[in-house]
Amino acid sequence: MTPERFQKIKVVLKRRQPDLTIIMDNVHKPHNLAAIIRSCDAVGIGDIHGISSNERKVGTNLKSAAGSNHWVHLHIHNSITTVLSNLRSAGFFIYAANTSERAKDYRSIDYTEPTAMILGAELDGVSPGILSQMDGEIMIPLDGMVASLNVSVAAAVILFEAQRQRKEAGLYQKNRLDDNTYNKLLFEFSYPDVAKHCQESGLSYPALDKEGYIIK
Repeated sequence: MTPERFQKIKVVLKRRQPDLTIIMDNVHKPHNLAAIIRSCDAVGIGDIHGISSNERKVGTNLKSAAGSNHWVHLHIHNSITTVLSNLRSAGFFIYAANTSERAKDYRSIDYTEPTAMILGAELDGVSPGILSQMDGEIMIPLDGMVASLNVSVAAAVILFEAQRQRKEAGLYQKNRLDDNTYNKLLFEFSYPDVAKHCQESGLSYPALDKEGYIIK
């Protein structure tokens, strides 16, 4: 850990957007998982959700994601019910990316509000049972012969529109994480191996000085 890298980590954490997230409905392919996670990190999303009946498969595929999951925490759930309930309790508006006649242009959504977006599996799209529970459906207008985009490409397009709106609203200009979360992530990002040891041993994280060095 160098002081320069420590300062970069602090800047990244101060731009995190805790009220913006995505939910992946049975997205398993390693290259799509990796690309989506990289896009989430790029726009300041620290926590995302995956719905899958095969958590081991997702975990295995994440190992092929070239370390992109180090900066973004993917929470795996067997069912979407609890995820939706928790997000709604936190005040989130939830939208599904879909190509139905009901879907609105993705740019018409106000992403400065607490927002979650559901992205469907590579072949099947968003599960029909989920659509009835959404606040709305969004789509990316296309002018070619292909009717849809790859799920990771669609995620990037939507996420960078959310980033654009949030930057204009000033949501990246101040730390939006609570102090406990900020300090926890600061240590874990700076010293992942030490953090893992502390977690396994039931120990508290050591304090860090202003340059990012562990205080003995």
